[in-house]
Amino acid sequence: MKHFYTIVYLFLLICAGTHDLQAQKPVKPSSADILQSIKKLNVLGSVLYVAAHPDDENQRFISYCSNEKLYNVAYLSLTRGDGGQNLVGPELRELLGVLRTEELLMARSVDGGKQFFSRANDFGFSKSPDETLRIWNKDAVLSDVVWTIRKTQPDVIVNRFYHDKKYDTHGHHTASAMLSVEAFDLAGKPEVYPEQLKYVTPWQPKRQFFNTSWWFYGGREAFEKVDKSQLFSLDLGVYLPLKGKSNNEVAAEARSMHRCQGFGAMSERGESIDWFDFIKGDRPGANDLFEGINTTWSRIDGGAKIGKLIEKIIEHYKPDQPAASVPELIKALQYIKALPEGYWKTVKMAEIKQVIKSCLGLYLEAVAAESSAAPGDAIQIELEAINRSNTPLTLAAIHFANVEFDTVLALNLEKNKDFKFKKKVKIPENAPFTSPYWLQQGFSEGMYTVPDQQLRGLPETPRYLGVRWSVLVDGEPLEFNSDVAYKVEEPAVGEVWSPFEILPPAFIEFDQSAYLFTKNSRDIAVRFKTNRENLRGYVYLSCPEGWSVSPTEVPVQFKNKGEEKTLYFTITTPDAASSGRINALVRVGNQDLSMKMIPIKYDHIPQQSVLLSANARATRTNVDVKAKTIGYFMGAGDDIPSALRQMGCTVTLLEDKDMEAKNLKKFDAVVLGIRAYNTKATLAQHQPKLLEYVEQGGTLVVQYNNNFDLFVDKMTPYPVKLGRTRVTDENAEMRFLLPDHPVLNIPNKLTASDFEGWVQERGLYFASEWDNHFAAPLSCNDPGEKPADGSLIIAPYGKGQYVYTSLSFFRELPAGVPGAYRLFANILSLGK
Repeated sequence: MKHFYTIVYLFLLICAGTHDLQAQKPVKPSSADILQSIKKLNVLGSVLYVAAHPDDENQRFISYCSNEKLYNVAYLSLTRGDGGQNLVGPELRELLGVLRTEELLMARSVDGGKQFFSRANDFGFSKSPDETLRIWNKDAVLSDVVWTIRKTQPDVIVNRFYHDKKYDTHGHHTASAMLSVEAFDLAGKPEVYPEQLKYVTPWQPKRQFFNTSWWFYGGREAFEKVDKSQLFSLDLGVYLPLKGKSNNEVAAEARSMHRCQGFGAMSERGESIDWFDFIKGDRPGANDLFEGINTTWSRIDGGAKIGKLIEKIIEHYKPDQPAASVPELIKALQYIKALPEGYWKTVKMAEIKQVIKSCLGLYLEAVAAESSAAPGDAIQIELEAINRSNTPLTLAAIHFANVEFDTVLALNLEKNKDFKFKKKVKIPENAPFTSPYWLQQGFSEGMYTVPDQQLRGLPETPRYLGVRWSVLVDGEPLEFNSDVAYKVEEPAVGEVWSPFEILPPAFIEFDQSAYLFTKNSRDIAVRFKTNRENLRGYVYLSCPEGWSVSPTEVPVQFKNKGEEKTLYFTITTPDAASSGRINALVRVGNQDLSMKMIPIKYDHIPQQSVLLSANARATRTNVDVKAKTIGYFMGAGDDIPSALRQMGCTVTLLEDKDMEAKNLKKFDAVVLGIRAYNTKATLAQHQPKLLEYVEQGGTLVVQYNNNFDLFVDKMTPYPVKLGRTRVTDENAEMRFLLPDHPVLNIPNKLTASDFEGWVQERGLYFASEWDNHFAAPLSCNDPGEKPADGSLIIAPYGKGQYVYTSLSFFRELPAGVPGAYRLFANILSLGK
């Protein structure tokens, strides 16, 4: 396995963030794209942009560096955004991190940057860098920043955020800048993290900046008054002729890839000034971030003649005959080969090979007959090669990485003659499963575990099954790599590509992420799916000590790949309150597998298959709920309806057509999902009907919303102002301000113990002001902050009850937190 990762390491170092290289549709550059790539061959400058999360990056700056200045530019996001919210689906925590990773990669495929990460886990909003660095392993994350600097060898580092603790911002933001500033001085010292030097060399960047803006000064008007004489400026609104777009338009397309965060952006054109504050290093004398930095081939011994040759290639480039540049490009390739080993030799070797391939119109494709296979299975691969130029080409050989297949062909690729053939290959028994590498070793609140140094920082797991194509171009041997992919024809879309994946022979999954036991026993369902033909085995469960399960095992037998079956078990718990995890396992041959496969599929990212342990939290507790029929109108997406069903409620998912008061009156309570007023424009027309429902005796429960971009002017029956307050400490003391209020007593008598075991946070976007009609029974705050009383406010309205709650039930209920169930049951029961 280590040999495999070593082989792909340098390739992925160059390509990180170029998402089409990760088992997706092969890149098909235009003649203008090829010319830009040739021009880029003559630029040897590197920039690293550093921030904390996906969507923190400045796409305009990244695109400017990549497409206007033609530098190699990378974005280091310390986290994958696991702790955020999701506006497009139900994925949260580690699944959201996978989704946001892919969105970042798609953004980089637009703006031309590369993408890297650290092992830091986004544990949610943090109010100070000290808290952040305490929960993260500071030294480990710092080593990852140093590692990325040494890998990308930036001349200039730009931080999105300022490194001074006095600025009141997200703790992750400030921590990212603090670590970047510290790493600037450490990356060039060989005694610092010497274990990295097996793969990289020390590197000292030239200078470092902070990408400041009006946001850090409290507004545009305040920033206009700031003395900018010590700042550096760049006009990022330049026009990019080879793209036919302004840089701002490219950046808007890239930013719009962050769909799950609602960051779609409108295109803009014209001047766009960004400002940069010098931090350390060699301060430029002029208004130029790269002043005095040699970005030509003369920065390398023996490189000057390469620069002159590439200038000649650019001058004589023929847009209608790109292949005419190939002979001189081959000569430049030979010159680069002769250079001493080093970073820029590696980078430019990879770049020029891709340029030659593009000039030739050489198309290479390896497609599997199925989307996945299990280790030990055979899979048919169709290979295609076509030369669409007049240049003589010979396909000398094809080699499959990690499987026993090599073939010597010596095949003359005639112009526009498509060569295809099929080959069945066997996936080795020890082949690793395709799944995000950072989720494979377990993880803590603040860190992911990645023992392999070469995997650290990579955006994705390297694909195991790939093809190396050996080609002769005018007698010059060249090798090109491509991942095996899968494609299918969809009538409404056309050709749809996805990665080829190596997955377990069977998947097993509980039908709920958490189970609530309000009685001693209950039946639970386990879904089983085979990923192999003619599979036989048996399924069994393991339970917490003192719990029992029946039957002890269930045999399974399937003929066809992809078959599914639901199995049922009865679990019996002790009488006393208790909790633990139930594990589902399937024995296949001599293997015990306990993996569920969660697909993440959206039209703006490649489909992902995430493998996680097949377990579920189980809680035995007493929960009574008086409201039995619930209408649920989904907002941004959450998994609360399934939790309500476990409480014994009948839940109806409401659609727009259901939102009439006469239809709603049949429900004991109506619940609006998280951020409903931020994401569902139709609520503007439904709002009067919802309030009418309350007035006639219903209970309306509104979960948290942002205080901006609301689709209604009046969300509540009486005046309420939403704030930005969060309580991020999930263990913060919850004080009962109104201990006799029904919501704390009926039907479940709540105590302080009901607020133990909460996850990630207490809540977010608390109400900051409210009318006297509202009661606020709870109060909490983060350490050192003033009490926040707006997490739950309740008002009678007409005959009914109106509830606004910022408590994070969307996290707590799917996590099986007992007290969260009991409190939510009381909220639903207010009208009863």
